[in-house]
Amino acid sequence: MSEQLVFAMEVTLNGLMAGVLYALVALGFVLIYKASGIFNYAQGVMALFAAMTLVGIMNGQVPFAHLINAIFGGHITHFGWNLPGFAAICLTVGVMVLLAWLVQVLVMRHLVGQEPIILFMATIGLAYFLEGVADLMWGSELKTLDVGLPQGINLWIDETTFQIFDYGFFIDNLDLVATVIAVLLVAGLVIFSQYTKQGRAMRAVADDHQAALSVGISLNFIWVLVWSLAGFVALVAGIVWGTKSGVQFSLSLIALKALPVLMLGGFTSIPGAIVGGLIIGVGEKLFEFLIGPMVGGATENWFAYVLALLFLVFRPQGLFGEKIIERV
Repeated sequence: MSEQLVFAMEVTLNGLMAGVLYALVALGFVLIYKASGIFNYAQGVMALFAAMTLVGIMNGQVPFAHLINAIFGGHITHFGWNLPGFAAICLTVGVMVLLAWLVQVLVMRHLVGQEPIILFMATIGLAYFLEGVADLMWGSELKTLDVGLPQGINLWIDETTFQIFDYGFFIDNLDLVATVIAVLLVAGLVIFSQYTKQGRAMRAVADDHQAALSVGISLNFIWVLVWSLAGFVALVAGIVWGTKSGVQFSLSLIALKALPVLMLGGFTSIPGAIVGGLIIGVGEKLFEFLIGPMVGGATENWFAYVLALLFLVFRPQGLFGEKIIERV
């Protein structure tokens, strides 16, 4: 087997794992869009907010310390204790559930029945508001996130390195863990959606709000539940991406990478988010490997969006999305 072929296989596998990371972010969009028809522009900022909150809790940082010290003239920065990763994650999940409840009570409940563009604009405002709150709470400096996930590329022949004939085959440890996490998360969401009472209620609300209300389903509860699930997904994505590249405000831009994933997989399909992510991940890596040298490189920056544009032209509902026909 030639070295070039082995390298292409390595690029493909790493592309699959990169696609899983994109799909993690796209899942949050899908959950909210399925239940309420809202495209949540704030999903990327929610991942940033969750990651910053997790780091702050782990380090025992005092929320809004800079603001408190500026007002009262103190010098308080930390509580003096550090929490282990699991305990900090549990507390952060609680913060994200509280955030979901506040979003529903203070924002979304007052916009029921409004046009989709109004709801979309509300999520844009929410994104910038959350970004500002995160800055005030935890500071804007780059933070290191370490919850015990393995990192780095292993250069030996073991569970993360495969030897094919005379050539090494290398896989990033964090990408392997992220793949397992994503598979478990998707399986859990599918099981929840299909086999639990709350999951069936969530699907009923997605199909018809008025019909769901008529059979006694609480829209407020379902929307809080959906935003809580999206917050949990954002936390998982924030942990993986924050561990990979550090927790900084550019982390919120991962939402932009999720848009082509949604266009390919469909805005209403959980499996579609995964398949779309894998297609984007593999496609951009192979395109850069095969075509990049011919056109000067840097094709990963635009390949996904060109592919999404083609889908919008020829199959706007995506691979797994529902084709909506309106009769007038």
